[in-house]
Amino acid sequence: MAKWGEGDPRWIVEERADATNVNNWHWTERDATSWSSDKLKSLLLGLRVENDEGSCEVTEVSKVEGEASINNRKGKLIFFYEWNLKATWTGMSKAGIKYQGSVEIPNLSDENDMDDLDISVSLNKDEPETPLVHLMKSKGAENIREALGNYVGFLKSEFTQGMILPTVNGVVQLQSSQSKAKTDKTRISSSSSSSSAAAVNTGVKIPTCKFTMTEMFLTSPADLYKVFVNQEMTQAFTHAPATVAGEKGGMFRLLGGNVLGQFTELVRDQKIVMKWRYNNWPCEHYATVTLTFVDRSSETELRVDCRGVPDDDEDWTKDGWRRFYFEAIKQTFGFGARLF
Repeated sequence: MAKWGEGDPRWIVEERADATNVNNWHWTERDATSWSSDKLKSLLLGLRVENDEGSCEVTEVSKVEGEASINNRKGKLIFFYEWNLKATWTGMSKAGIKYQGSVEIPNLSDENDMDDLDISVSLNKDEPETPLVHLMKSKGAENIREALGNYVGFLKSEFTQGMILPTVNGVVQLQSSQSKAKTDKTRISSSSSSSSAAAVNTGVKIPTCKFTMTEMFLTSPADLYKVFVNQEMTQAFTHAPATVAGEKGGMFRLLGGNVLGQFTELVRDQKIVMKWRYNNWPCEHYATVTLTFVDRSSETELRVDCRGVPDDDEDWTKDGWRRFYFEAIKQTFGFGARLF
């Protein structure tokens, strides 16, 4: 007979106060159907596209039929989802004429690649022909496909919180099954959602790093500060819908939900401190990012201090800040530093 503490480590429970699923050995399952239904509606409702002919917007999600669940076995997450969706789109021509049609997605499933998703766009029978149908079939369908890809990403990040528990030594290896469904492989992209969970200390330990970046902008600290806390300005430089509540405790989500977090300290025109993360980082792991705005006469020096970035993502995170923040802000608002 094994002595106390020398048994099969998969069954050791005395080292966890809650004695729950130690080493993630037992099969656990979580129903994601209700959460998924709400998430799908929030991602699709309000999607808008426009061109020289007019604009189109998803104004109703009339059908969300299906189910979704996540299983954990030996620290491996297995995702299942299958949905049949129908929505209504409303168009408005430049002449002020309204049109209405429908969108059907019958095969959103873990068995299908996102690129193979059927998105059927049609105009209601009693409506006259309009070029806006082509707009919805092209750009509209593209945005819908991207939103559904974001749903899969959120399912695998937000909803899985707590399903992989820390092992006896406090370290966990996150794994997921090889699902055929492919989410947007660009780690930064577009769409929005206002929900974001508060950070919880799960006890999971990962190696992290800290680094500092500085950049000069040809504008005042006040104008540069607004770019980060104003929703309309954030949407402008990211070229996509975003949710930004520019106040202490306010949440933000941008770039297709791939970047999210919360403002923890705001000193007007001087400093912003935030919890900041990519949505594919381990669940509930946030970096602390501090933005300091320094007045350099006709320019502003922006100092970005990042702490808690996963070691493996250091270079990628630095590159993301340069491309999707620094360069994008300069190009959008004309804040490029003066050349001497």
